[in-house]
Amino acid sequence: MKAMILAAGKGTRVRPITYTMPKPMMPILQKPVMEFLLELLRHHGFDQILVNVSHLAEEIENYFRDGQRFGVQIAYSFEGKIDDDGKLVGEAIGSAGGMRRIQDFSPFFDDTFVVLCGDALIDLDLTAAVKWHKEKGAIATIITKSVPKEEVSSYGVVVTDEEGRVKAFQEKPSTEEALSTNINTGIYIFEPEVFNYIPSGVEYDIGSQLFPNLVETKAPFYAIPMDFEWVDIGKVPDYWRAIRGVLLGEIKNVQIPGHEVAPGIYTGLNVAVNWDKVDITGPVYIGGMTRIEDGAKIVGPAMIGPNCWICSGATVENSVIFEWSRLGPGVRLVDKLVFGRYCVDKTGAAIDVQAAALDWLITDARQTVPSHTPLERQAIEELLGTNVN
Repeated sequence: MKAMILAAGKGTRVRPITYTMPKPMMPILQKPVMEFLLELLRHHGFDQILVNVSHLAEEIENYFRDGQRFGVQIAYSFEGKIDDDGKLVGEAIGSAGGMRRIQDFSPFFDDTFVVLCGDALIDLDLTAAVKWHKEKGAIATIITKSVPKEEVSSYGVVVTDEEGRVKAFQEKPSTEEALSTNINTGIYIFEPEVFNYIPSGVEYDIGSQLFPNLVETKAPFYAIPMDFEWVDIGKVPDYWRAIRGVLLGEIKNVQIPGHEVAPGIYTGLNVAVNWDKVDITGPVYIGGMTRIEDGAKIVGPAMIGPNCWICSGATVENSVIFEWSRLGPGVRLVDKLVFGRYCVDKTGAAIDVQAAALDWLITDARQTVPSHTPLERQAIEELLGTNVN
């Protein structure tokens, strides 16, 4: 069976991570989000998968290639151009526009197919959802999920009649105005006839254009609420919660990798640490070839990526640190995400470490460590304020 993964977006709400990494490649304890989607699709018999790519397309293509090692077949539809310097320049054409481009190239979608957004962890019975879709005689079906009413303002709300037919949408309504608690999860089932409603050669979006068109024309368009695990990582705080959820065991379909060296403490290969001289409270994951110096303190839930270096006296608490990061001596990192040259708090606010002259504090573990006098360190700490210390 055939499916499509939407992977062309720039991921603006997850910057600065997505400056150098497309959102489907964001790791959940060392495994890209999109890999979990491929596993789900394969499990339910969807083994022919088209992926539309644009922003940092080569990162996705180079990792997944033809899908052979994941037990599926993958092909890519690039949305963009090559500039005069030979670089790929992404020019996304919208989610529905991406579907149409594939179909115009050669009619790939010739039977019922599934479309998934590439930025969520899900554990859904796709087989049951497709069966319901066919029984309704739908040409389009949205998989919805019920959320507490106080959370509806963060999502697109789907309004249906008693038969499940879609009547209207509300984009992030207030709690008082919401007509439903069923939200759009970005999981869709379509019949090839849906392309009769999607124009060729223009930017066209599934949620804001295709779906209202289906409602207006009274097409057989349905929504089914299902109870399943769905972890959206559309924004930095969402990504933060996803990592925490895995470490705390709240997300059941993601296993913590590595070896459990002590209760709640997992490591990759060859971590350099004297366990008797560090203070570590789980749940914590420490990637392979990471060095934890004597006197360091780590309080979970926390993830430290591979090839990192946590210096003596440093504290990491409730934080996520990507690979090749070094934390200087005595640094106290609480409720932060460290990614390359950036330090990000839970709201998504980022400090550019280099621009703020904080490269003694957080730097690439492969670089020579700069030296600072006590006065210089004090000045930098005052500049930093409460953002990291």
